[in-house]
Amino acid sequence: MSDAPAELKYSSSHEWARLEENGMVTVGITEFAQEALGDIVFVELPEMGVQIESGEEAGVVESVKAAADTYAPIGGTVVEVNSVLEDEPERVNQDAFGDGWFYRLDPHDVEDLSELMDAESYLELCENEAP
Repeated sequence: MSDAPAELKYSSSHEWARLEENGMVTVGITEFAQEALGDIVFVELPEMGVQIESGEEAGVVESVKAAADTYAPIGGTVVEVNSVLEDEPERVNQDAFGDGWFYRLDPHDVEDLSELMDAESYLELCENEAP
């Protein structure tokens, strides 16, 4: 069973969001998503300064099995990207909720996080999607 840390919020498209102490929101894909994709070989991240809306395509993850779009769990301006993933995309497989984060947003409205799922609801979603 996949892990889902309680302090994070989750989208139905398998992205996670963490509110940082400085008000920024860190975004990545979940452990469930990286397990489904398999060995990740490439990650395309959004550009710095770009404004993205909730649900909008924010990048691409490619694995040995498939490619998948990633989506913004909330809207905001991209203020930082995890450029380490350009050379080491496997970090997503190794630590999806830590070193494998994708980007940080300055959120349009931090209250949008309340519209995302908590860990319990997300794990129920994963159970229903499991093969």
